[in-house]
Amino acid sequence: MKQVDYIIVGCGLAGIAFMEQLMAANKSFVVFDDTSQQSSVVAGGLYNPVVLKRFTSVWKSKEQLQLALPMYQHIENKLQISIDYKVPVYRRFASMEEQNNWFTASDNPLLTKYLSPKIIKNSNPNIKAEYGFGEVLDTGRIDTSSLIAAYKKFLLENNLLFEETFQYQQLNIQETDVSYQDVWASQIVFAEGFGLEHNPFFNYLPLKESKGELLTIYAPALKIDYILKSSVFILPLGEDLYHVGATYNWKDKTNAVTKEGREELLNKLKTFLNCNFEVVDQVAGIRPTVKDRRPLVGRHPEHNNLYILNGLGTRGVMIGPYVAKQLFNFIEQHEVLEDEININRF
Repeated sequence: MKQVDYIIVGCGLAGIAFMEQLMAANKSFVVFDDTSQQSSVVAGGLYNPVVLKRFTSVWKSKEQLQLALPMYQHIENKLQISIDYKVPVYRRFASMEEQNNWFTASDNPLLTKYLSPKIIKNSNPNIKAEYGFGEVLDTGRIDTSSLIAAYKKFLLENNLLFEETFQYQQLNIQETDVSYQDVWASQIVFAEGFGLEHNPFFNYLPLKESKGELLTIYAPALKIDYILKSSVFILPLGEDLYHVGATYNWKDKTNAVTKEGREELLNKLKTFLNCNFEVVDQVAGIRPTVKDRRPLVGRHPEHNNLYILNGLGTRGVMIGPYVAKQLFNFIEQHEVLEDEININRF
């Protein structure tokens, strides 16, 4: 039997953030992941402290960024990779009214640090933006695909990752520990995204599926070095490649790309893009979202060594490190979980 402090199920953004907490505290663990959940891999990876549809502050954005950005920098140094790209976000204004709303929001004490009060005039003939742009500060993107690939490679090299489907019926739960196959652990944390629907211990929680599709386009004439947010976002990847996203489908529970998703993104893109482009890739994944837009964190109501870390939604790169620390402190330091994220609210 292999003895560890923790078993973790899931190697997406939530699982990785929790592993970082464990390693910082010299806790041992193993991970089970079968790549069935694609939401972290196909995510745009944008970190942005402002809800750009309504010009409001993202929940706990300051606290989230204070934890998230140092964590990603630490991972970059540890794995010798580049995943954090500092890129400004330009919000395209569709009307004079949106301009005025932007000015009002920039006076909000919660947003002053993040919203530039200066309207940027559009000088790019390939973009339709007669009312200009507003710039969001302290933004960027995490290359989530590269992050997860490199992290899994690191785990495999250290014999910490089992690339297989977790068989819930094989989990043996005792009063003070759990065992699974030939692994014994003090605790187990489920961070499996929408895979939660198959989890007999936590599938009573109201996790909703929100399928997102993302295009990659080749647009050599576009030439922008910022993330453009309009009815869809355009995110520069380098070498004239751009991500375009994303869709929201609340019925489809598959990771398959669709013609409908592609057409929706292209139709929106063509309303403000003037140049020719070519679609070179399309991906899809299921976001784990919750009806009250808050994560699912906490302990099983009957089993004291079963925990959940889930429901990161569309802002996983920001929220993940914050809630991972909350859960770690809850388990190891017996700190109280915030009511907003505690699964006891259901």
